[in-house]
Amino acid sequence: MAATQTPKRPASTTPKGGLEGIVAGRSALCDIDGRTGRLLYAGYDIVDLAKDSSFEETCWLLWHGELPSKEELQGLRAELGANLDPRASVWDIAADAPDSADRMDLLRTQVSLLGMSDPDVAENSDDANRAKATRLVAQTPALIATSERISAGFAPADVDPEQSIAWNFLHLLHGEAPEPADVRAFDVCLILHAEHGMNASTFAARVTAATLSDMHSAVVSAIGTLKGPLHGGANERVMELLRDLPDVAGTRQHVEAMLAAKQRIMGFGHRVYRTEDPRATILREYSRELGERHGEKKWYELTVAVEKAVHETKGLYPNVDLYSGSVYTSLGIPQRLFTPIFAMSRMAGWTANVMEQHRDNRLIRPDSEYVGPAPRDYVPTEAR
Repeated sequence: MAATQTPKRPASTTPKGGLEGIVAGRSALCDIDGRTGRLLYAGYDIVDLAKDSSFEETCWLLWHGELPSKEELQGLRAELGANLDPRASVWDIAADAPDSADRMDLLRTQVSLLGMSDPDVAENSDDANRAKATRLVAQTPALIATSERISAGFAPADVDPEQSIAWNFLHLLHGEAPEPADVRAFDVCLILHAEHGMNASTFAARVTAATLSDMHSAVVSAIGTLKGPLHGGANERVMELLRDLPDVAGTRQHVEAMLAAKQRIMGFGHRVYRTEDPRATILREYSRELGERHGEKKWYELTVAVEKAVHETKGLYPNVDLYSGSVYTSLGIPQRLFTPIFAMSRMAGWTANVMEQHRDNRLIRPDSEYVGPAPRDYVPTEAR
């Protein structure tokens, strides 16, 4: 049988690597204008939300498409407060996990365990999904913060259902009531990371949800995807760079040496933005304010020096990861929790995307372009 070359699809329909520029679906949750550097959640500018909103209100906005009334927001806060403390079995996993275990692996396993016992796990209606989303957003702060305390040998702190998600996370992590200004800074961080379009982890969640799998399974897919260093973890690499810098004066030389060695400097550039990420603009000010208030301005000053050197050398703009690491460090958050915190805030967006997918679902099943051998004859083992 003569081999014939398999026809290729027309070049015009062959996507770029990474599906860049491909519209993979429709969504009413997030609008990113990469040219002007504008980010909207359900029509509301992230700048306005960071100034006046709260993480809880942002969750409602993403889940319902509208801002809540005063009564609706009070009701959501009460539901979140009632679900802050996960069931005890998740702490057995935290206690048994080696301290060297990646915190994203631990979080993924704990979320999977919670899904096994969730009363609505097999129900994908809007009401059931909102109930599961509320529980996931409420429980994730404790999964991350209390697991860290257990790993460090400290007794778990108690949740306070009257306080916010941001307050409870900082309290559970440090074992003491946080300062209001610290709570507000962390609350803004949660708002800024809550949703960001069809990024890799959100796409993974939607692919899973599109099979009509459950919300916890979709979130586990998202957590596993976020663990990858090309998606999560960039702010951890930024902090490693800052710790390697000798001082502000030596920053430019250090940056130029890294660039000459073809080393990537994290916290710059973005697949979508062609100008400064609006979230970086907001976090820059919080990094400065926290550094001054906590008496440790060096992280802000070093980050500014890195930003200046990279922009002048390469013309690149900062993204959300450049300043978030210094903000978290000023709040006393261990570096290994940076990516789990990303998951904690993005839980709002992941769950909103699962709900949106389930409302108007079609299995996500794209084609691939075959680039292997042309058809050929099978040769028996004895004849090879």
